Amino acid sequence: MSVKSRPAFELSNPPGLYDPSNNGYSHVASVAPGARLLFIAGQGGEDVEGRLPAAFSDQARQALANLDTALRSQGSSLKQVFKLTLLIVDHDEHRLHDWVTEANRVWREGHPVCTLIPVPRLALDGMLVEIDAVAACS
Repeated sequence: MSVKSRPAFELSNPPGLYDPSNNGYSHVASVAPGARLLFIAGQGGEDVEGRLPAAFSDQARQALANLDTALRSQGSSLKQVFKLTLLIVDHDEHRLHDWVTEANRVWREGHPVCTLIPVPRLALDGMLVEIDAVAACS
């Protein structure tokens, strides 16, 4: 007889708040007692050689790939991310759309809770996005 393990976290969008799924996030994340937490430093769109593509969508895709690499180094994955802080240079509706497209490729259902912060600049010249994440593992 197998015992079903409890998920490390649950995401929800409570009644009384608008449905944020079209903008690629959830309102609430509840972490289970005893879950192991991973805190991942802001990941940008640079490749392993430090090169940054010019297009925002390419940087967002690479930043997610970099985040996945950091998580996998700890036996985790993007599916275990419940909290994001997203920094976007010169944020606008077009960049939000590009971000949501990339986020939807990763999180088809149950987007992490997310705070998006428009910024004038990031650490590197040409850097357009940085993603800070918290993941929970059973």
